Amino acid sequence: MNASDRTPADLLRSALAADPARPLVTFYDDATGERVELSVATFANWVAKTANLVQGDLAAEPGDRLALLLPAHWQSAVWLLACSSVGVVADVHGDPAAADLVVSGPDTLERARACRGERVALALRPLGGRFPQAPDGFADYAVEVPGQGDRFAPYAPVDPAAPALAVGGVELTGDQLVTRARQDAAELGLAPGARLLTGRAYDTWEGLSAGLFAPLASGGSVVLCRHLDRLDEDGLAQRVRTERVTRSAV
Repeated sequence: MNASDRTPADLLRSALAADPARPLVTFYDDATGERVELSVATFANWVAKTANLVQGDLAAEPGDRLALLLPAHWQSAVWLLACSSVGVVADVHGDPAAADLVVSGPDTLERARACRGERVALALRPLGGRFPQAPDGFADYAVEVPGQGDRFAPYAPVDPAAPALAVGGVELTGDQLVTRARQDAAELGLAPGARLLTGRAYDTWEGLSAGLFAPLASGGSVVLCRHLDRLDEDGLAQRVRTERVTRSAV
């Protein structure tokens, strides 16, 4: 990765320039049997479409706060990078009533209704499927995102010194986030091409770092597992072999 990268969106651009075809996020849900693998190019395309939705249809601006009420999931990772691309603060599991807009999974819709701004709901179904019927008062992400543009350009440059992420009582600027992600990557022993398996939740910095930011900062990839506790010892060993995992943070 480039030493000049100062935001998560910078890290993704560098990864795309280096090797767009390599895997970046491999997601498992061990409650449903779902497996999704996204290359850098595919992930970046989802990020661009989502950032265009955020900036265009949702009219979010740099400095706005987005309450991100999502579990560890590949679509959550997309939203984190989309927020960074626009300059919106991703407040992970933050207070919707204090946010300018909210993004919710199916289990947190009632809590999300406290937001007075734009509301987006994700069904979190396999293959990014939509709700059978969109929840009242919410835009269905799976309906809104496909028609968005495949390239994204922010209306204003993103300031690396501006707040970018809030999670578990920690608030980081883009610059601080990249620095911490690089430090974590070194502590986890991640090098370019490394495959990190993690079952950590997306509710702490440690979970977000292992589940996205540290692998991205190191030129590696993540095997992101939801409901990993449903996998027995043999199943976990088989996944490590199948996915060619080189490091674990469970």
